[in-house]
Amino acid sequence: MDIILTQDVKALGKKGDTVKVNDGYARNFILPKKLGMEATKQNLYDLNMKKAAEVKKQKEILEEARTQAKRLEELTIRVTVKAGEGGKTFGSVSTKEISAALKEQYGIDLDKKKLVLNDPIKNAGSYSVPVKLHPQISAELTVKVEAV
Repeated sequence: MDIILTQDVKALGKKGDTVKVNDGYARNFILPKKLGMEATKQNLYDLNMKKAAEVKKQKEILEEARTQAKRLEELTIRVTVKAGEGGKTFGSVSTKEISAALKEQYGIDLDKKKLVLNDPIKNAGSYSVPVKLHPQISAELTVKVEAV
């Protein structure tokens, strides 16, 4: 019997896979536990439509990330911090401050977890901060730290 899995089943397949199993296994285990459904023409059509909708949604998300990356590449964020002699800041500038400054200056709400900052910024100057918008899309955001 052909079954479309509605959940991941160990040693059988992942959600959305069409697998061939014994009739007894399907009737006694998979169907009662709602781990899968029979692979009729209608169910296969529905599965293909869901997969097509998911692909379309992923393309839209990817395109939106590309658009946002282009916009972020053009921006320069200014962050002011108190500093002592030689431009050495009191404290540091982290992703939280950069995200807040981006929202305040340009109205772009960007999660601080998307900013990739290996070490906090501790000196005045201009820095390039990588932004991971999507697994395939990243951008460089220019951050200018000014000492007060």
